[in-house]
Amino acid sequence: MPLDTARSESRPERLTAHEARQRLEHERNSRLLQLRAIEETERDASDHLMAAQQESLQRVLKEVEKAFERIHDGTYGTCQDCGQPIPVERLEILPYARCCVGCQRRTA
Repeated sequence: MPLDTARSESRPERLTAHEARQRLEHERNSRLLQLRAIEETERDASDHLMAAQQESLQRVLKEVEKAFERIHDGTYGTCQDCGQPIPVERLEILPYARCCVGCQRRTA
């Protein structure tokens, strides 16, 4: 299982399910606030930058929801490409990461 139930070391190899949920909830709330701010901003219909930002935020929100699903099904923290654990440092920075850095580079 990719999540530990408790932290026993100063530098854990995995996030606990609770920690992962907290990080994802924070990420979701932050993105929702940004999205609301964009939606409340009066803008010209030709403002492509704002539209692109809105689309980007919506994509991240979808990734966050998929990460919650991975927590639920027990695959959170495991690279979807190679099956190896995603380093905790990556998940702390990008809690909705689906792949390890190596696999992400190969697919980018």
